[in-house]
Amino acid sequence: MSDRDTRHKASMEKLKARVEEKIASANEQRGLIIVNTGNGKGKTTAAWGTVTRALGYGYKVGVVQFIKGLWECGERNRLEEDANLELAIMATGFTWDTQNRQADTDACQEVWKEAERMLADPETYLVVLDEITYMLKFGYLDIETVKQALENRPLEQTVIITGRNAHRELVAMADTVTEMQEVRHAFNNGLQARRGIDF
Repeated sequence: MSDRDTRHKASMEKLKARVEEKIASANEQRGLIIVNTGNGKGKTTAAWGTVTRALGYGYKVGVVQFIKGLWECGERNRLEEDANLELAIMATGFTWDTQNRQADTDACQEVWKEAERMLADPETYLVVLDEITYMLKFGYLDIETVKQALENRPLEQTVIITGRNAHRELVAMADTVTEMQEVRHAFNNGLQARRGIDF
């Protein structure tokens, strides 16, 4: 065995030991709070990937879509017939289209009732609150209301929160936080959003 192969084997043995030690020390079982935030692309797409994974195991999943709910959504189109998936969609679309704070607040409060019901349901294994960060930023929802629903949810339930500028209190209470960082985005260079790729 060459020196390089010997060093590689020793390095991999150390890595394996560290990984096994972390696996052995991870002994808590419960649902998580996951936050996908940042200005990069892929926050909602990552959440839908986890929805697909959970549905693949036969778990009940709830998805609440704020902001983009009226847009075409390939993932939703593919999965909406699954009996284990429940969808709640805010009826107004993008807030910059409506330009009506009261109408947006009312629509948000209406769909939030559905979210609260899902967050209280012990049979719902995963709840996605897609783009809820904007609802907090614009003042359509109160952070204490959202925190209380998250804190009182069933122990086994995981919640994924998506959207830019996640509230610092949601970040603080999350188990996993991923910040999508934009390096380059095709749209900023004049390329249209592509069906089946971007939505």
